[in-house]
Amino acid sequence: MSEKLVIVESPSKATTIKKYLGKGYNVVASMGHVIDLPKSQLAIDVENNFEPKYITIRGKGDLIKALKKDAKNASKIYLATDPDREGEAISWHLANTLGIDKNSKCRITFNEITKKAVTAAIKEPRSIDENLVNAQQARRVLDRIVGYKISPILWKKVKKGLSAGRVQSVATRLICEREAEINAFVEQEYWTVDANLLKSKKKVLAKFYGIDGKKKELKNEKEANAILEGVKNEKFVVCDVKNSKKKKATPPPFITSSLQQEAGRKLGFTTARTMQAAQQLYEGINIKGKGHIGLITYMRTDSLRLSDDAVAQAREYINETYGKEYLPSSAKVYKTKKSAQDAHEAIRPSDAYITPDSIKSSLTNDQYKLYNLIWGRFIACQMKDAIYDQVNSTIKAGKYEFRASGTSVDFAGFTLLYTESKDVEEEKISKLVPLEAGEELVCSSVDSDQHFTQPPQRFTEASLVKTLEEMGIGRPSTYAPTITTIINRGYVVRNKKNLVPTELGIIINSLMVEHFENIVDFTFTANMEENLDKIEEGDILWQNVIGDFYNPFIESVEKAEELIGDIEIKDEESDVVCDKCGAMMVYKHGKFGKFLACPSFPNCRNTKAIVKEIGVKCPDCGASVIEKKSKRGKIFFGCTNYPECEFTSWDRPTEEKCPDCGGVIYQKLTRGNKKYCPVCEEKKSKK
Repeated sequence: MSEKLVIVESPSKATTIKKYLGKGYNVVASMGHVIDLPKSQLAIDVENNFEPKYITIRGKGDLIKALKKDAKNASKIYLATDPDREGEAISWHLANTLGIDKNSKCRITFNEITKKAVTAAIKEPRSIDENLVNAQQARRVLDRIVGYKISPILWKKVKKGLSAGRVQSVATRLICEREAEINAFVEQEYWTVDANLLKSKKKVLAKFYGIDGKKKELKNEKEANAILEGVKNEKFVVCDVKNSKKKKATPPPFITSSLQQEAGRKLGFTTARTMQAAQQLYEGINIKGKGHIGLITYMRTDSLRLSDDAVAQAREYINETYGKEYLPSSAKVYKTKKSAQDAHEAIRPSDAYITPDSIKSSLTNDQYKLYNLIWGRFIACQMKDAIYDQVNSTIKAGKYEFRASGTSVDFAGFTLLYTESKDVEEEKISKLVPLEAGEELVCSSVDSDQHFTQPPQRFTEASLVKTLEEMGIGRPSTYAPTITTIINRGYVVRNKKNLVPTELGIIINSLMVEHFENIVDFTFTANMEENLDKIEEGDILWQNVIGDFYNPFIESVEKAEELIGDIEIKDEESDVVCDKCGAMMVYKHGKFGKFLACPSFPNCRNTKAIVKEIGVKCPDCGASVIEKKSKRGKIFFGCTNYPECEFTSWDRPTEEKCPDCGGVIYQKLTRGNKKYCPVCEEKKSKK
């Protein structure tokens, strides 16, 4: 009896599913798309209802032959590609290529790769969803038209290798406009006055609020000194104490954007790094003692919905592990925003009882960190809220009013397991010494301090994703590739975690804003996303959406070709001489930041990393230590004598010597910038 054929995208996913289906099934991988638009031409018939002209992807010929052979020998074919627009389109192309009737029940989907989900899906196949395919096709056609019509103008007028796109151009605009705000920012001086008070030798910090009950901002030193002078001979008396309870709600489970944001803030992951690890966790990993299993649900989703079974399991785990006091009387349900696609669940572990630490030895460092984040957030979302005791006190020194506040945990709730990264500042607030109205406090000192207002912060990948999501621009699958594209094109560079526009990025953005206003218009782009959603729902035809867009767009392309003059971008010259041809090297921007290149390219292809000395001698040989970057862009330190001297360190060596052993003191680059002596630390660990 012939086997049933199941086609998925990746070998890893195939291995996991094969394990669950067992004998009688042949599970193979298509290695992603097998059919696509050719790169060499527009391949959209604009005269014939925007019909796309697809071809077999180069290098996929042998794979397709093998798939056809497997399909011919199969008693039944199931297309099990990812459960989203892209996955539906891959299945549609596979059906066309392999001669499968698209109206037959050949399509299966599952939100998690577990035995229960896979076997249930096999029992309920469906036909290919043409609306989903049309939504993907509309996006592909739209992006192809925009890219292939604008990019040649940029090549001709600016330089080769540039590109434009709907979402990438909007993302670049956001980053450029933020930079313009920062450059235009004028700092304002302001002052604060703090009273250091004592109650039975216990410290109370009170901050100046105002005069005679009215809030007063201190704009200069003169105003601050007036407060210091005014309270000199006054008694500090507590006049009002307010105690209250504050409830902190549990965070919702992760969706794609919130996972990317939290992984960026907590783990320092880029969006691409987050999605790579998530893909691996979803498709399946070989776990010791358990075999190949999928660990999380599908990672491209904007729905907060959770299955009843998953919630029941989480509640069972909470009850067993933390006790009834941490379990709400009923399951928590989170409301998904209207614009979200509710086809998938939120991102969660496929089994709540597979704790991160129980499988740590089977995971890579990135996989473990991300799984730990997803698992913790999911369990926490079904725990009780946290409750804090808050105390706010008003303290008067004559007519001058000061305020002191404190927060302490009354009931930890979900924070016993999980704390959102944005809550760090709240955790630093200390418990206020109990105060009573009418009591006098001893004043040990009153200090003033000068401050300046700060410009808007540059976007990080996390904050850019958050902004794009709030504006309704892009979808879960687009955030990571969008950021990768604008960096690879040289429009934006990473400076530590910040995204900074390059000169090229600013020039391209100016051209786009001036000549292609619709493409970079925030509302227009968000409305286009809504139209793609309507196509998916079957409410409008995809050809109509493209048709409404095309004619005005082509007019703007033709005008831009006439109006844009040639733009010369001069590279910044360095003081480094090319050791191959003698020219003065210039600064270039690449995937991993700035580097030096010979201006005589292509005749001379010499490039160099920018050497940044940190002013410290190598602990091993005495040569200079320089700052370097790993392939992933992480900073580390090495000796200039490499490879003769192999000294490297993730932590920064300093000129300080350990008072105990005389060894070099190192400084961590993480929060707190802790300094330590590795020799003494090792001795302590051995005791």
